[in-house]
Amino acid sequence: MNTNRIFYILVGLIAIAIFVTVILVLRGVGGGQVQKVNLEFWGVFDDSEAFTGTIKGYQALNPAVKVFYRKFAYEDYEKSLIDALAAGTGPDMFMIGNTWLPKHGDKLKPLPAKIAGLKQPLFTLKNFQDQFVEVAYNDLIKNSQIYAMPLYADTLALYYNKDLFNTAGITRPPSNWEEFNSDVELLTKLDANGNIIQSGAAIGTAKNINRSTDILMALMIQSGVQMTNAERTNASFSKNVNGVAVGETALKYYTDFANPRVRTYTWNDAQHYSIDAFVQGETAMMFNYAHQAKIIKAKAPRLNFGIVPIPQISSADIKNYANYLAAGVSNASKQSDEAWKFIAYLTSKEGAAAYLNATLRPSARRDLIDLQRSDIDLGLFAVQALTAKSWYEVDSVSIETIFADMIDDVNFGRYSVREALTKAESKVTVLMSQKRRGQ
Repeated sequence: MNTNRIFYILVGLIAIAIFVTVILVLRGVGGGQVQKVNLEFWGVFDDSEAFTGTIKGYQALNPAVKVFYRKFAYEDYEKSLIDALAAGTGPDMFMIGNTWLPKHGDKLKPLPAKIAGLKQPLFTLKNFQDQFVEVAYNDLIKNSQIYAMPLYADTLALYYNKDLFNTAGITRPPSNWEEFNSDVELLTKLDANGNIIQSGAAIGTAKNINRSTDILMALMIQSGVQMTNAERTNASFSKNVNGVAVGETALKYYTDFANPRVRTYTWNDAQHYSIDAFVQGETAMMFNYAHQAKIIKAKAPRLNFGIVPIPQISSADIKNYANYLAAGVSNASKQSDEAWKFIAYLTSKEGAAAYLNATLRPSARRDLIDLQRSDIDLGLFAVQALTAKSWYEVDSVSIETIFADMIDDVNFGRYSVREALTKAESKVTVLMSQKRRGQ
């Protein structure tokens, strides 16, 4: 009798063990238990420390997921990314410039409407509109699909040398372009031979000014230039708007600062590179983005400089120029759902705060803009993001070269302002046509 009882107990225990084993196996197969996932994330500019806090926060909530970040040099990044994706060895996630979608959208997997295991959509268009600045929606959404999410939103601002302003008797930096012109005249110093010994501002040329083409594009956008037609099939920045040659006016205004025959002459191709000239006190003003402040402070810790919003044409219609990075998912990733979950966390309030604190960049999230608004270094950049603009650049690298050549064509007298503008417009239209044929 005791032997039979022992036998039945053993059989019962074995049956229970088999049942438990089957349940565990079924859970693993059916997705109840998250499998271990390794995600590779490629980027540029930011060191791995920039993402340490965000990655740790995400992995604490998702211990089966490991995120590995790899930084590339800016000069190598785009080519390395394209080559790796073509070879099937690319990352699951990668950073894109805010104007990259027209050129590289075919390499990205848009956020799916539904992700396995989630009852609700991970993120919606309404969420995107509510949480991020408007320029990000215009840059990163195509055919009502989210292709990437912004890490931050930087804009051009005006850096000025306080000591040079004080010496010239200028009580405050300019807020509009008329004041900017007046300040340039007061701050520019020429020797007896007409050589520039102190520049009022680094503006007017292409090659020796950091982000020169961005400055020109900002002027065009502020002037109301329609950079492309409504269908985005042709460039149109030489076209009149309401009977006014706004594109021509913007290009002439920019290049006149390098024209010795004009009162606002203040810069030429013989000047030191704009950032170096500003650091060395050779120029009183320059235009640049938020990240340059840290670089300038490291190069010249005693330089007495300030940063103010970029001058505007109209205080009633403020337009700033955007330049930022966003994170997207490769269309070749075998873990695309998990990659999108990480990006959603990276750009969430909690994840973005950790990244922004580590990098000291201005936020693309509206709720964090409110927190950064009073920050002495980031406040103006954060607020400018709300009025930031960009345009449909089918190939931003090629267009930068085209715009730089356009500036040089005017400055070296190869073409008139009108001729240089229409020549550049034709080149951009050819790029757009080539893109359409390749699709």
